[in-house]
Amino acid sequence: MLTAILAIAALSTSFGLLLGYSAIRFKVEGDPLADQIDAILPQTQCGQCGFAGCRPYAEAIAAGEAEINRCPPGGEAGMLALADLLGKEPVPLEDEGAASKVKSIAHIRENECIGCTLCIQSCPVDAIVGAAKQMHTVIASQCTGCELCLPPCPVECIEMVPVKTTLSTWKWPFPGADDLEKAAQEQRQ
Repeated sequence: MLTAILAIAALSTSFGLLLGYSAIRFKVEGDPLADQIDAILPQTQCGQCGFAGCRPYAEAIAAGEAEINRCPPGGEAGMLALADLLGKEPVPLEDEGAASKVKSIAHIRENECIGCTLCIQSCPVDAIVGAAKQMHTVIASQCTGCELCLPPCPVECIEMVPVKTTLSTWKWPFPGADDLEKAAQEQRQ
């Protein structure tokens, strides 16, 4: 009987050491689901979702603390991609205006710009260039259309200009919210 107890104690000790070594050696850094969600988000770091940036929002979605419909720059396409990744039903965007908003970029009317640099400071992706008391301009390829540069501008010389539809920017339209609800009802039946 003593040999059985010693054998079980030796086995449990060796398995404990093996598990401890595995936990140290094969430790997973971060949440892989949060990484996948973060890859789908537009990386504007605009805070329009109520979080400090895309990564904190991705972590909240992965933890089940936030809905998938709070990213206006990602729009409906981003919400649908998140729903597909997480196996959730698509839901209308929290910001209803963002669902129907046309993709646009900021444009500074340079002859009205006073060079205050407030727009540069508010741009989360550094798409605005210029110097103090000099005119500023927007790098169109970098602008995400988050509209965070509009409120701080004291002379209101920034406007959002719709992106022209070309063969390289055109995308097949996603079904509307009504179509999504009908499809979901058909699947339930």
